[in-house]
Amino acid sequence: MILPAGTTETGLIDGISAAGAAPELMEQTPSADVEILAYGEPTAAPVTPVSPSGCPTPAAITRAVREVIGFDLAVVDAGLSKPTAAPTVDLGIEPGADVREETAVTDAAAIVDRAREYGSTLPDDELLIGETVPGGTTTALGVLTALGEPASVSSSLPANPIDRKQRVVEEALAASNLDPGDCAGDPLTAIDAVGDPVQPTVMGIAAGALDADTAVTLAGGTQMVAVAALLRHAGVDAPLTIATTSFVREEQGDRLGAACDRLDCDLVVTDPGFDDRGHVAMERYCAGEAKEGVAMGGALSLVPDGRMAAVCDRLETVCDRLGIDADGVA
Repeated sequence: MILPAGTTETGLIDGISAAGAAPELMEQTPSADVEILAYGEPTAAPVTPVSPSGCPTPAAITRAVREVIGFDLAVVDAGLSKPTAAPTVDLGIEPGADVREETAVTDAAAIVDRAREYGSTLPDDELLIGETVPGGTTTALGVLTALGEPASVSSSLPANPIDRKQRVVEEALAASNLDPGDCAGDPLTAIDAVGDPVQPTVMGIAAGALDADTAVTLAGGTQMVAVAALLRHAGVDAPLTIATTSFVREEQGDRLGAACDRLDCDLVVTDPGFDDRGHVAMERYCAGEAKEGVAMGGALSLVPDGRMAAVCDRLETVCDRLGIDADGVA
């Protein structure tokens, strides 16, 4: 598993993300996520990412899968604004700006080139590529709109504030003197104008791995639909798979499958079976919070038949370690 982790000031816009208990803590979320995935809990990051209602970061679920079945992990610093104690691959990527500024990402082309070189050197036969970037569904909507793609985006909130995200994207396109569809066939301009630094990082790693005949699964929901669109608009036509959760599919309905069909991507959806567990973390996911992130859908797709109950049991252990008991934050 490759996990690019970064930040964008877009994530600080009020009301568009639940990736943290408060907006001022969201910049810490990716740094804490990668520590949870690497070590099982935050070590240097001062917070455990938890939504205001007590829903833990998807990193807790991905970590539970890792503890049950095991998988190798490499974290790529894709524009972290806060330090992390987890080991990272440094590609020299800066945090992203608010998409409503004229430039959201500085030199996406250079990021893609460096990430592509890194991806081409990986020795694995198969890669799962995830992401952690608060505000990432809004930047995904930005690049999809700039590319002229009709796909919708998910939300970490139970009620998707899609109208608010669309207003942000409208302001962002106007700030960059773009109309919807102006970047069709020009994905790097779309990222520079209205994207985030994780997008060109994932795009480059995936393209480099595909160059080396490595099978690539984009582990995530509608943010990975946006990455797939960027790859297709860049002329990358190699096979791609998107692996996500049943929570994203329930929110998106037929739109998710339609987007994958249009972009010629296989779609894998995994239901982790949280419905009957009675633990606040799993209840909040079933209520529509978080839904995806930190490669959760990709990690769950690796779980063999008959082992999902063990993952749920281990998630309770991970939550305990993070200070979240069965009824909420301890």
